[in-house]
Amino acid sequence: MRLGLLTACLPGETLDRIAGWAGTHGYAALEVACWPDRPGRDWEATHLDVESFGPADAERARALLAEHHLEVSALAYYENNLHEDPDVREATHDHLRRCIDAAQLLGVGLVGTFVGRDISLSVAENLRLAEKVLPPLVEYAAARDVRLVIENCPMEGWHPDGYPANLAYSPELWGWLAELGLWLNYDPSHLVWLGIDPVAALEAHADRVLHVQAKDVEVKAAARNRYGVFGQVLDKEPWVSGWWRYRIPGLGEVDWRRIVDTLFQAGYDGVVSVEHEDPVWSGDPERVYRGLDIARRTLSPHIDV
Repeated sequence: MRLGLLTACLPGETLDRIAGWAGTHGYAALEVACWPDRPGRDWEATHLDVESFGPADAERARALLAEHHLEVSALAYYENNLHEDPDVREATHDHLRRCIDAAQLLGVGLVGTFVGRDISLSVAENLRLAEKVLPPLVEYAAARDVRLVIENCPMEGWHPDGYPANLAYSPELWGWLAELGLWLNYDPSHLVWLGIDPVAALEAHADRVLHVQAKDVEVKAAARNRYGVFGQVLDKEPWVSGWWRYRIPGLGEVDWRRIVDTLFQAGYDGVVSVEHEDPVWSGDPERVYRGLDIARRTLSPHIDV
């Protein structure tokens, strides 16, 4: 296993700067953010412009990574592939195809995304919709020696009432993903606040895991007693539950020793990619880098053995 990081936490930094930092701070891989460069969306990172990506761009990227002794673990574009607006959905699919094309040029075998959800439809209707629209994307990727890995994040902020809006949040759905030809980008943090044992879930589905994201979660049980598992209702803000929040690995509830050991026993030899969404260690690039260093100190003793 190797330690990596998802570059999305540093949207204002260049890939050159991130690679230089990562290569000198104990990281071996980058999961490179590839959102489209859209005005007014400063929180989205475009560390590879896949819309105009060609062989010369791929050569420059490979040279940069080689200079800093890094690999690309996956290209990252986590968006709603079942969006209720057909035009938005098709634009999302088109950009995902561009990510797959860029991955092929780079020789990277994985692209990370979400299933998503049409929030105007029931879950059952969404399952049927996904079975119609996702297989062509899987086939497009397979023709280019690329596989799609789905993060198991609920994406509750996409739903007005905070219910799951990415149909990969539950281990019950992971077999269904497999039937569609989709793989797992396993993140244990989401399972903790959902009340699911992340180790047991991993043991049961390790054969579908091609990529791992390392994020932690802090749970405030007293606040949960007030709000319940679905979170705060009055004065609700998207992405704020009132009783849990994401943290840097080592600052939350996840038992990383057991997670890494379970991966090792299952024969996983890929990248464990830190996904930094910790509000304490955010706000400016230097604080984000300090957070990433905390994550490295937490995870390296288990991975670099």
